[in-house]
Amino acid sequence: MSDPTAAAPHHDYEKVLKDSSTEIASFDGNDRSAVQKFRHFLHTSPSAVSLIVLIISLLIFGSLLGTKFFSAFSLTLILQQVAITGIVGAAQTLVIMTAGIDLSVGAMMVLSSVVMGQFVFRYGLPPEIAILCGFGVGALCGYINGVLVARMKLPPFIVTLGMWQIVLATNFLYSANETIRAQDIETTAPILQFFGSTFRIGGAVFTYGVIAMVLLVALLWYVLNHTPWGRHLYAVGDDPDAAELSGVNVKRMLISVYTLSGLICALAGWALIGRIGSVSPTAGQFANIESITAVVIGGISLFGGRGSVLGMMFGALIVGVFSLGLRLLGTDVQWTYLLIGVLIIVAVAVDQWIRKASV
Repeated sequence: MSDPTAAAPHHDYEKVLKDSSTEIASFDGNDRSAVQKFRHFLHTSPSAVSLIVLIISLLIFGSLLGTKFFSAFSLTLILQQVAITGIVGAAQTLVIMTAGIDLSVGAMMVLSSVVMGQFVFRYGLPPEIAILCGFGVGALCGYINGVLVARMKLPPFIVTLGMWQIVLATNFLYSANETIRAQDIETTAPILQFFGSTFRIGGAVFTYGVIAMVLLVALLWYVLNHTPWGRHLYAVGDDPDAAELSGVNVKRMLISVYTLSGLICALAGWALIGRIGSVSPTAGQFANIESITAVVIGGISLFGGRGSVLGMMFGALIVGVFSLGLRLLGTDVQWTYLLIGVLIIVAVAVDQWIRKASV
C-alpha cells in the first residue's frame, strides 16, 4: 500500500507550477489586452491616427516658426490650399471604401469646369444652366464608371484609367486648349467664381470653397454613419458577397457610389474655377494623386470597408501643413514630396497592422 503523505510534496510542486503559470498567463493576457484595446480603438476610429499626426505636425511647425505659422491668416491659408483636394478626396473616399479606386476624378473635375465655362461663352447659356450641365457631365462620367465596374465586372483601376484618358482627351479637344480669362468671367458670369470669394472673421480669411469642403465632409460623415445607404456602402466594401446575401443590391450600390463621385467632382470643378479665377483645361493635373494621398494618409483602407471621410480631410490638412510649413522654413519643395511619400508608406503599414490585429 502506498503512503498518501509521500505524494504530497509532488502535488505541492504541481500546485506551485500551476499558480506560477497562471500568473504569467494572466500578465501576458493583460499585456496583450492593452495592445488589443489600442488597436481596436484605431480600428473603430480610423481617423484618430491622421488627427494625431495633424496635431503633432502643427505643434512641430508652430514651435519652429512661432506666430509666423500660427497666425490666423496662415492657418486659413492652409484650408484654402486644400479645399479642392478635400472635395475631390471626398469623391475618392466613397470609391475606395468600396475597395475600388477612381483615377479619373481629376479629369472629371476639369471637364466639368470646362463645360460650365464653354456653355456660357460659346453657346450663351445662362450661367446657372451651364453649371447644371457641368454637374450632369460629371454624373454621367461617374455613372459610366459605375456601370462598367458593377455590371460588366471590370476592374475599377482599369476602368477609371481608361476613363481618365478618354475624359482628358475630350477635355482638350472640346476646349481647343483655350483658357477663359478671369476678366471675362468677372464681367459675364461671376457666379462661376463664387467659391473663390472671400470673407473675413477677425484675421482669418475664408473662401466659400473652404465652406463647401467642410459642409460636404460633414454631410458625407452623417450619411455614412447614420443612414442605410452608408451602412450598405461599408458592407459592400468589407465583403460584397456577404452584403449581397444580406439583401444589399451591390450593383446598384456601386453605380450610385461612382455616380455620386462624379457629381462631387463637378462640384470640385466649380470650386476650381473660383480658386484659379479662370477656366483652364490644364488645371488640376495632380488632383488624382493628391486625392489618393489624402485618402491614404487619412487612414482609409485601400482594401475597402473601413475608414472615415473625416480622416480624409485630416489627411489633406496634413499635406497642407507640410507644404506651407516647409515653404516658410525656406526648404526645397522636394522635401515636401519626400516626407509625404514617407507618410503614405507609413499610413499603409499602420492600416495593415490594424487590420491584422482587429480580428
